[in-house]
Amino acid sequence: MQWYHNPIVEVIQPDTVSEPPSAASNTLFTAGHSNLEFETFVKMLSGCHVELVADVRSRPHSSRFPQFSQPGFAAMLERERIAYLFLGEELGGRPDDPDAYRSDGVVDYRARRKSYAFRSGLDRLLDEAGRRTAAVMCAEEDPLECHRFLMICPELTCAGIQPVHIRKNSQMESQEMAENRLLRMHGFEGIATQTLFPDVRADALEQSYEQQAARVAYRVSPELLVDRW
Repeated sequence: MQWYHNPIVEVIQPDTVSEPPSAASNTLFTAGHSNLEFETFVKMLSGCHVELVADVRSRPHSSRFPQFSQPGFAAMLERERIAYLFLGEELGGRPDDPDAYRSDGVVDYRARRKSYAFRSGLDRLLDEAGRRTAAVMCAEEDPLECHRFLMICPELTCAGIQPVHIRKNSQMESQEMAENRLLRMHGFEGIATQTLFPDVRADALEQSYEQQAARVAYRVSPELLVDRW
């Protein structure tokens, strides 16, 4: 599997509408359906030449926005010549495995990334995205509020992939820009604007990821996990 360099990732600004990358670039996109109409959402995907939607919602249903519920959602995508792949069991943010939860009931993204299920799902995602232009989809519009950024994207980055986040109005935000927003959000403004000390940036990012995950990650009542111990 070969991945290609996409210069758009380096030059995009958070408030700039970019030209969509070519389909040959094999860029891995992410997107949140939020409260969009299906026609608007699919237009965003088509503008980036997306050929496959990898759904990482643990539960691919929405009572508030039924246009994104299965099985109808996959059928509508198919009519737009976009394939659908459900990876919510492997890469979803609400895993069934009790070992993926901390003692306080919050999903432990770091532990989940080490699981066989997650590694299997990630391998499937990388294989599919290496052959056609793919977008990882969840519900939240802002990647910083979603496990696709907080749990999945760090592993993509480790694999040499730089995700591009499709935002509202078809704006695109690179992984680096999203991480800079995360750093600023958690008090690392100076580190977000300099790259002279990569180890310092990496440490600040790790802290910021953990703090953000503690705030937005799925949680259950600790009593439900009592059988684990």
